[in-house]
Formats: sequence, C-alpha cells, structure tokens
Amino acid sequence: MKIQKMKIPAILGALLVAGTLSAGAQMNSDSLYKEPYRPQYHFSPEKGWIGDPSGFMYYQGKYHMYWWGKVESTDLVHYQQITPYAMTGADDNISYFTGSAVVDKNNTAGFGKGAYVAAYTVFEKDSKKQAQGISFSHDGKTFHYYEGNPVLDLWSTEFRDPTVFWHEPTQKWVMVVAKALEKKIKFYTSPDLKSWTWTSDFGPAGDSEKSWECPDLFQLPVDGDSDKKRWVMVVSVNWAQEQYFIGDFDGTSFKLMDNHPAEPLYVDKGLDFYASRTFQDFDGTLDSKISMGWVATWDYAPVAPSKYGKGFWSIPRNLELKTYKEGVRLVQKPVEQLQTLRYKPASVKRALSVGTQRLPGFVPDENVYELDASFATDVSNTFGLNLCVGEGRKVVVSYDTDSHNLVIDRTHCSDVQIPKFSRMAYARVEPVDNKIRLHIFVDKSSIEIFANDGKDVFTLLTYPGEAKPVSNFLRRRRGRRWSWMPGCLNQYGDEEFNLYYFRLNVTFVVCFETKKIVSCCLVAYLCMVEKHN
Repeated sequence: MKIQKMKIPAILGALLVAGTLSAGAQMNSDSLYKEPYRPQYHFSPEKGWIGDPSGFMYYQGKYHMYWWGKVESTDLVHYQQITPYAMTGADDNISYFTGSAVVDKNNTAGFGKGAYVAAYTVFEKDSKKQAQGISFSHDGKTFHYYEGNPVLDLWSTEFRDPTVFWHEPTQKWVMVVAKALEKKIKFYTSPDLKSWTWTSDFGPAGDSEKSWECPDLFQLPVDGDSDKKRWVMVVSVNWAQEQYFIGDFDGTSFKLMDNHPAEPLYVDKGLDFYASRTFQDFDGTLDSKISMGWVATWDYAPVAPSKYGKGFWSIPRNLELKTYKEGVRLVQKPVEQLQTLRYKPASVKRALSVGTQRLPGFVPDENVYELDASFATDVSNTFGLNLCVGEGRKVVVSYDTDSHNLVIDRTHCSDVQIPKFSRMAYARVEPVDNKIRLHIFVDKSSIEIFANDGKDVFTLLTYPGEAKPVSNFLRRRRGRRWSWMPGCLNQYGDEEFNLYYFRLNVTFVVCFETKKIVSCCLVAYLCMVEKHN
C-alpha cells in the first residue's frame, strides 16, 4: 500500500484577478476562496456565473479560456482572470450563447492578421431565435460585435453552440453546430468566417432520445500512432451527459468508423460533466489534446448552494484513443501539471487480516486532496470508499468484484434539498490484472474519479459537511452482513494507496498590485496506515 502525501494546490485554482476591484471586493478579499463549497484547484470566476466553456486555445505560450469572460494560464495549474465579460457591441436584445474562438493568422476575415475571432450563438431575447454570429478582437480581451451578424441563420429556436476550426487539407474554416431537437450535427465550411456553406449532417445516432448541443470535433492518434488517426466528435445530451463518436472527417462530412457500437459511448459516466471543449493549438507546440468541461448540469445548477457564484470547470484532461478488446475508446487522464501540487510522498503496501481494522490518523483539514488507490479483485468481495464524510454526509464509492459494477452513491452527500440531485452513478468497470485502480481528485464540492488509467471517468458534485471531514476504506466478504463503517477497512489482499498533501496559495491582483492573501499547507490525505514491518 502506497501512501504519498500530496501538495495542496499552489493553486490549481489560483485565481489572479487582473483589474481594479471595487472597494467592497477589496474589503472582503480575505474571504475569497474560503467560501463554503468553493473549489480550491479548479477554476471558478471571482464572482458571478460560469457555464459552458466557449473557446479554448493555446496561443503565444498561454492557454486562453473563454466563457465570454476570459481567463489565462501558462500551466493549467495557476489561473489569471482577465475580464468577467469580453463581449461588446450587441444591442440589449442579444445574448451571447456558447461557442468557440480561433486565431485568424492569415486574416481571412479581414479583421487583421492574427485577430481573435469568436463564433457563438446569437440569441434574440424577444423572438427566442438562435443563429450564429462572430465577434473579433485584436488583444483577445475585448471582442467587437460584427455588423454583418448573424453569419448563419436558419430561423430556428434550436440551432446552437458552434465549434469552429481551420481544416488544413481543404484550406477552409469548418463549423460544427447542433440542431438540438432534430438530434443532428450540421457541418458548414467558409473561406472567411463570414459566409458559410452547408456540407452535410450527422445523426441521429447513439443517445438520440434527448436534445443535442455543444458539439466538438478533433483528431487523435490511435494507440499513440501519429500515422493512425481518427476523428472524435463529442455531443452534449440534454443538459446531463456527453456522448462521443469515433470516425473520419474529410472537411465536409463525418463518417463513423467500421464496427462503431450502436449503443452510446459516454465521455464521463458521472452526473455532472458537460459541454466540454478541447484546446486548439495555434502555436503548434502542444503534444497532447487537452479538454475541460463544466462541472454541473442545468437540472440544478441555478439552485446549487454555492455562495461565491455559480459553476466551475473540471480539472484539465489529456485525451487519448486506445484499442481494447471491445474496440477503440476515448481515454482521459489528469494532466501531468497537476503533479506539481504534490509533496512529501509516502507509501504503504500491506495485507490486512480478514475483518475490520481501523485506519488511524485520517482527519484532513479540508475536502481537498488526491488519492490513487489500487484494490485486489481476485476474491469475491465488495469494497469501496466513503469520501467527504462529516456531519452525517458522505459519498459512497463501491465496487463489486463479481458484477464488476462501480457505483457512486451521493444520495446522502448533502443536507440541501436540490431537485434531481439525490442520485447514483454506476458503470461496469473491468479489472486489469485482477486489480481495480481508482485515481480520485476531491476538491470541496467536486469528485473526479479516473478508473483504470482513465478508461472510465466519473465526475460529480457533492455538498459535504466541512467540520472535520473524513474518508474511509470499506470492504466486506460476500454473504456476510455488513455496513459502511467510518474509519475502517475490511481487506483480503494487498492494496495500494498513493495519497498526496496539497499546498495551496491563493493570490489576487488588486489594482494591479499582487498581494498574497493566503499561503498555507492543507493536510489533505485520505488516510494514514501503519507501514508494513
């Protein structure tokens, strides 16, 4: 059993607010990032609403991220909020919905060489019509509404969320946009980002019972072979999940690969991962495709009990395609940059006797930690973890070695009554070499679980008690009466746990002067187990 202490973020969510804060904001700066349920190493804006990612790019050595506010990062660990609202020029009847952003290096649109161009859904408040529009910027911070908007209009109330990218083989811009109620993705091309020509439709397919929106389309190598690539199309489904399709794209149409399963393939099998976007690399220097999503759903996002604002984004994930016995599948792994948050690794590996043994010394200061756990599965058994335990609340993660079902139960994670929130997530997760590995990131109100090196991923919100939080290991022998027992572990074989302390520094830029308002170490570990003699 390995136990590694981890750094508490320096800050993953290190929010740097560039600009002048109001007097009230300055007066309350000591409380920022200390609000109940506020993630510490995920990005959330200083205040207000954040929803779908609406344009991710890597350009001039920085990650640029938009929700029509803007945040920048050099490492996806520390973040600098540039502006809470980047869009200007539209009249009061217009709202800016989800979209994407590109760098027009060759000045195809005539806004200037290297201009930033945002493509998004123009929502008319009076008619409810959804059409596609563009705005341009010369600094990537302030975008000006294009006078010729909308650039694409079907006179529909369900036509939204464009992803735009440059397709090098055909030397054209491509727009991928959802016709929501028809469960179709429509493809358009353009030489200049202003005039668009329809080329094809895809769908319905997979999960087609509910509305489609927020499509993304990108290319990945299969099994790391750059000569063997496939295109992946991600489609968000009815405010709650994302499905993906694997196939080929020729610049005009998307075709499924041979033997593509008819049943849906889901990006995340949890309850709260949505509308993800991948980073477009305009420097041509990234060696991986990185994605982030919105940790929420529209079912309950407006009534979530967060006091700092509404919403945050997931930890960044590296995307891969790997071949398994059942076919090619999407794999997600936490970006390696997060490892800079770790410190003082410790390791424990041991076999415990059958029965219950108490794990001493696990009382973290905060629900902010990382856990990498491997469990033996060669004995008929059910085992698991209680996460974010405190004040009568917990999230239960359990695995059945016979059915291979992984179940995440958050029905008792909160004392706040939220409609449609009290649910369980579950999926079949096959063991590898008689082991199941769970790589878990806990951050105040979020849990992200990467099972078996990211083949199966689960993201969900939780609203735990914060008084002396605890996490527990649990195990039972099949046929024996048992219950979840705080602080206990029933174990049959060698289990391995890597635990990490996190180091967290929160820094704000106030009136362009940096002031360190928090600099502390948080003891963030899942448990401490006696080392094997």
